[in-house]
Amino acid sequence: MSTTAWIVLGVVVVALVWAVTVYNRLVQLRNRIANAFGQIDVQLKRRYDLIPNLVEVARGYLAHEAATLEAVIKARGQAQGAAAAVRASPESASAMGALAAAEGVLGGSLGRLMVVAEAYPDLKADATMQSLSEELTSTENRLGFARQAYNDQALEFNDKAAQFPDLIVARLMGFPIVPMLESTRNEEERAAPQVKF
Repeated sequence: MSTTAWIVLGVVVVALVWAVTVYNRLVQLRNRIANAFGQIDVQLKRRYDLIPNLVEVARGYLAHEAATLEAVIKARGQAQGAAAAVRASPESASAMGALAAAEGVLGGSLGRLMVVAEAYPDLKADATMQSLSEELTSTENRLGFARQAYNDQALEFNDKAAQFPDLIVARLMGFPIVPMLESTRNEEERAAPQVKF
């Protein structure tokens, strides 16, 4: 075998080793994203399990606020369906967007329920309602941390998959850019409240 053939063979071997290394790293990062979404999913399930109990406690006190209670239950169902779609296809930007939108609607309806509950001193003082509200608040905090961890993993993957020369392997092997979880709040909701005395 000639020297040129050995050089070509050496370059091919180095290129293959590099491609396999990059591929394995992308797979590892994709799996970390799946794990990060799994943590979100655990908190979402906990949240979805708390909501019917919260609504049931409130139902006795808020008999004439049925529309508020029904809106929470409907939003919960839509959010559960959106979460199932993301579980089935975590790399789908449209599924992730639908989940964010459904979670926004659920958060809004839960917020309205809490505002209505504030107007009822007996409900506000109910020990079960207080306990469920605290659990829901704790779950929301955990969910926020889990979303941040997901976005950190998605960012690391997207950076790796978009940087040259690794993007060659990412494109050839079909690694799509992973969508980030974003807030569905509009600019008015994001604005800091004005406090006047």
